[in-house]
Amino acid sequence: MLLRGTKVLARCDAQGQLVSGPEGRIEIRYKPQDTRAYHAGRSNLEPIAGAELLGDESCAAATTASSAPSKKAAAAKQANHRTHPDGAVVVYADGACSGNPGPAGLGVVLQDKSGRRELSMYIGEATNNIAELRALFEAAQVIEDPAAPVRMHTDSSYSIGVLSKGWKAKANVELVAQVKAALKRFTDLELIYVPGHSGVILNERADALAVQAVKTRASSGWQRH
Repeated sequence: MLLRGTKVLARCDAQGQLVSGPEGRIEIRYKPQDTRAYHAGRSNLEPIAGAELLGDESCAAATTASSAPSKKAAAAKQANHRTHPDGAVVVYADGACSGNPGPAGLGVVLQDKSGRRELSMYIGEATNNIAELRALFEAAQVIEDPAAPVRMHTDSSYSIGVLSKGWKAKANVELVAQVKAALKRFTDLELIYVPGHSGVILNERADALAVQAVKTRASSGWQRH
């Protein structure tokens, strides 16, 4: 199946129907002989027409976070319990595309003193990196108080690298500059990396909003929750 534009193996029954594992998520593998098993939300998996159905013997025995605690699982637990300064604007931003490049969308969850807002936006043909950057940009656009502490979470190492670690952007140069300008107005900003598809609750929600935009080819606009 496709997971955010990447081909993966997904656990299914003999008829090819997805089989839910822990917390209703689907076991996935990136390679048949890779023993590392991950779990993804059912809504994030896209069928591939004519894909081959493989028997269990095609894959190596799996180790998961439940049987072998990983750095990724520990980081996800830490992210779910992270505390922020009083009055902080907390953002989880994510991008998705079907193919890379391909139809792309972004999802944002934003929490501030007025409550929670969510955005699901379709942006047309783009790469995953563009969608990730656009998600951060859209969040920055609606934060009203530049003096408030802003904590932006993303599972995009690329975005953090080009925006805050001095990585030289070889592509998307104009967009990177645009996002940097949007973030520059905040006096207390932190970009925080969170592992994707690992159970970080609000990041999973942002991902679902991005995937929804890709699947529906539509945008919801900012919605209050």
